[in-house]
Amino acid sequence: MSQGIRRRFVRKFWAAHNDSPAVRREIRFLLDALNGGRGLNVGCGDTRLDPRMVNVDLAVNPAVAVAGDALALPFADGSFSLVISQETVEHVPDPFQAVREMARVLAPGGTLYLQAPFIIGYHPGPEDYWRFSRAGMRRLVEQTGLECRRVEPAIGEGTGLYRITVEFFAVVAARVIPALYLPVKGAGSVLFFPLVWWNGFLSAGSQSNRIPGGYFAIAVKKKTA
Repeated sequence: MSQGIRRRFVRKFWAAHNDSPAVRREIRFLLDALNGGRGLNVGCGDTRLDPRMVNVDLAVNPAVAVAGDALALPFADGSFSLVISQETVEHVPDPFQAVREMARVLAPGGTLYLQAPFIIGYHPGPEDYWRFSRAGMRRLVEQTGLECRRVEPAIGEGTGLYRITVEFFAVVAARVIPALYLPVKGAGSVLFFPLVWWNGFLSAGSQSNRIPGGYFAIAVKKKTA
């Protein structure tokens, strides 16, 4: 399988978190509200959200405008009206410092969109350190001094179960024949994908915080007097 086909397959099935309806809706709303302002996408990967967003990532690729570490962002205080970070803080050794940096470069009155996983298998890129509950997401934001407006599931319980199920069968297969891990994970990603369809139904339940795939937090930097 070519690298391009593999990447599209992964995005279609396994790593579809950034394409969930809740995430697409929130990102679109924030970009529409940006108007003439400038935004920053921290840990952008190969994502291009909008021409007004400056893409920064540790790993350089054609989508990255600035190579930089989330723990020490190479921008002046208050440089951006919007900061977006999707599925990045789990990969940095100190997520609290990373979010403090995002808050630092955010202009007064600006908005932070922070998205991170809760239920997902180990996925080094380059390393994988953390998982975040709803309370954990709120703590990440509030320790910076930002006002956390809300924390919501980015992807629901169906995705959480889907990820666990696929990983379970792939790991079982790999216990027998190590080379089977990726083929079984690929097949399982397709076979068990209908579990994701439970997201909408379960997200309205009283126990919706138990096993969602992840959350996003919306926070605002207070304007100075």
